[in-house]
Amino acid sequence: MESYKGHNTMNIGFLTPEYPHPKTGKSGGIGTSIFNLARALVALGHGVNILVYGQDDDAYFMEDGLHFYKIKNIKVKGLSLFLTQKKVEKLINNLYDSKKLDIVEAPDWTGFTAFIKPKCPLVIRENGSDTYFCHLEQRPVKFKNRFLEQRALTKADGLISVSAFTGKTTNSLFGLQRDFTVIPNSIDVNLFQPSKNDASNNLSILYFGTLIRKKGLLELPKIFNLVHQANSHVTLVLVGPDSADIKTGSSSTWKLMQPLFSESALKQVRYLGGMAYTAIQDHIKTASVCVFPSYAEALPVSWLEAMAMEKAIVASHIGWATEVIENGKEGYLEHPTHHERYAERILDLLHDPAKRQQFGMAARDKVKTTFSMEVVAHQSVDFYAQLIH
Repeated sequence: MESYKGHNTMNIGFLTPEYPHPKTGKSGGIGTSIFNLARALVALGHGVNILVYGQDDDAYFMEDGLHFYKIKNIKVKGLSLFLTQKKVEKLINNLYDSKKLDIVEAPDWTGFTAFIKPKCPLVIRENGSDTYFCHLEQRPVKFKNRFLEQRALTKADGLISVSAFTGKTTNSLFGLQRDFTVIPNSIDVNLFQPSKNDASNNLSILYFGTLIRKKGLLELPKIFNLVHQANSHVTLVLVGPDSADIKTGSSSTWKLMQPLFSESALKQVRYLGGMAYTAIQDHIKTASVCVFPSYAEALPVSWLEAMAMEKAIVASHIGWATEVIENGKEGYLEHPTHHERYAERILDLLHDPAKRQQFGMAARDKVKTTFSMEVVAHQSVDFYAQLIH
């Protein structure tokens, strides 16, 4: 295993439906976490291949030391998925035969690797399958997705889970007894620098992320109404793309939220829509408190970003949360449906700048030691090396 601690000795592939790059389209949390890990692995001297399926064409390009393969899905009625999987399998095996790939990693989402048989070891990183998120949101999962996810997890040579909660829940949902190694999502701590001026003059609460039911956005108006009753000067700022609501069929979660605010509370709410990664940071800097009342996550990158910027957080007290934040140390954890208690936690921080600073500093320390991309890259390399041997 020692040789893999050296430089340029491992070629790692990431198979993914998304990656944040102008040539590969929009991306969510999975793409962002691969983006951070890939850059850290290149910095350690390893070769990294990004294989993005679901693209508009087949193409190869290289940038910042990363090799990109865009893969266009094959469209044949009833056979599209299987034929695309075989196309990907062929690409992986060609890269392996030409010594450009030693190991490949894919997310568990919808079980894309169910019928892919690579010549090299295949790792699945559990960022939360469709079955997992349906379970947390208490809605039915499509039979096809569940079948593919179960097969993919069973066939994988190794499993990484971004949180112990996600790994245990996944095993239990699929009736698996598989060992998994917890390696969390990571961020570039240098990109998220705390601002030196405290934002205490204008009391503001920030939520950033998609406006969607599973992230507790329909609880947030009820929580904010209570905060507003206690202090009418507080503003609530929402940053992120709007989304349709599965439960009601509404095309906009923001439309569902508005009537839930009291008339006077709504006047203190600013919804700014989706914006560039860098622009969001300006809003994190000026926020007094960040809130994440989510029901369904695996290990949320947005929490890490706010923590790295030394922000006091009030987040959900559900499964994965205690692996990110110790309640009362780096932030407060409260269940999203406990509106009164959640509002009290927010008000406690709004009225106590010293505590905000204390939580914020502890939060950044935690990110540096546990969730920085350098730390996570080393953990990933050790895991890959064991599988390759």
